[in-house]
Amino acid sequence: MIKLGKVTVNIGVGTAGEPLEKAEKLLEKLSGQKPVRTTSRKRIPTWGIRKKQAIGVKVTLRGKKALDFVNQAIEAKERTLRPKQFDENGNFAFGVSEYIDIPGVKYDPEIGIYGFDVCVTLEKSGYRISRRKRQKTRVARSHKLTKEEAIGWVQKNLDIKVTENAE
Repeated sequence: MIKLGKVTVNIGVGTAGEPLEKAEKLLEKLSGQKPVRTTSRKRIPTWGIRKKQAIGVKVTLRGKKALDFVNQAIEAKERTLRPKQFDENGNFAFGVSEYIDIPGVKYDPEIGIYGFDVCVTLEKSGYRISRRKRQKTRVARSHKLTKEEAIGWVQKNLDIKVTENAE
């Protein structure tokens, strides 16, 4: 049985300061949860980025909140995805170029215009064995989720069309 494991929403700003705070406000407004700052892993002098500098924000949603958010955000993409947006483990991701594309979300002049990435992790029942504290083990290859299974689940449960000529 396939289920929605988690949804990660990410805004990469590239700099600290006011843009990062605005992105934080936006994610909190969209998800209803407090976002976490993400930091750079290495130094990139041409972009003015130092190692461990806060350059983005993300929030992880689970359960009903996650399902509601995916249904809301996919409307900005007209409920269509391409097969190449799915990975070999059955996860999929899409980007929303402007948050005002989501139906029901109004423009906030204090925040401005930001886009974000939505990464959806699907899993089968029993995946907990790879995360539990005692007797942790790997998920067997025969039990792993495939790209085709994920596409079928998305089409059936989320009413999303998966076509080659999507946006």
